[in-house]
Amino acid sequence: MRLKDKVAIVTGGARGIGAAIAVGFAREGARIVIGDKRDARGTVAAVEEAGSRGIYVKTDVAVQADCDALARAAADHFGAIDILVNNAGVLVTIKPFMEVTTEEWNEVMASNALGPFQCIKAVFPYMKERGGRIINLSSGTIFEGVPGLPHYIASKGAVMALTRGMARELGSFGINVNAIAPGFTHSEGGDEFDRNKRFPSVPLDEIQLPQRCVQKPVYPEDLVGTAVYLACDDSRCLSGQLILHDGGMTMH
Repeated sequence: MRLKDKVAIVTGGARGIGAAIAVGFAREGARIVIGDKRDARGTVAAVEEAGSRGIYVKTDVAVQADCDALARAAADHFGAIDILVNNAGVLVTIKPFMEVTTEEWNEVMASNALGPFQCIKAVFPYMKERGGRIINLSSGTIFEGVPGLPHYIASKGAVMALTRGMARELGSFGINVNAIAPGFTHSEGGDEFDRNKRFPSVPLDEIQLPQRCVQKPVYPEDLVGTAVYLACDDSRCLSGQLILHDGGMTMH
C-alpha cells in the first residue's frame, strides 16, 4: 500500500492508460479523482472494486476554470491533493503535415500542452504546503520523429520541456515533477489511432515490435508500476526526469 491515504487526481481517466493508472493507484491505497470530458463512472466503479474511493468530475483540461474546479472538488471531497497525473490529451490521425490545419494544431496544443500546465496551476495551492508528486504523460514519438504527427509530437515535446521547468520551480516546495513517455500502447485510443491512420498501411506492432528490446505488445496496465513508483516515496529524490516506456525501441 505505497499510496495509502494519498489523494490522486488522474486526468483522462475514463479509459486507457489513465483508467489503468487510477485503478492501480487505488490498489495501492490512494483515493482517486478522475477528471475527463468522457463519462468516467466506469473507472470510479473499478476504483471502488479495488477497495478504495473515487469521484468523477467532468473536466476539459483546455479550460482553466475546469481545472480549478477539478482541484477544488478533490480538496473538498478528500481534504487534500497529493498526486496529479496529467494524462488527458488527444490523439490525431497520421496524415501529411500540409493537411494539418491551424485549428487542428491549436486544438492539440490546448489539450496536450496547455492542459497539463493549467492542471499544475490548479493543484499548486493545495500542494505548496505539503509537497506532492506530478506525473506528466509525454510520448515516445518525440524521440522517434514520426512523420504525419507534427502537432502531436510538438505538444508532447512541450510536455517534456514543461516537466523540466516545473521540476526546477516546484522543487523547493517538496513537489517532484516527472514524465512517462509511452511507446505505442494498446489502449482504446491507441487502437483507434492505429486503425484510422492514413499511413503506414500495416499495424504499428508489425513495425515497432522488431525494433524493441522487449518484443511484446504494450498495454495500459504495463505502465502502472512506473506511475506508482513516481507517485510514491521510492522516487523522493527523482525530479525533472522522463522514463521512456516503449520496450527499449528508443534509447536516450
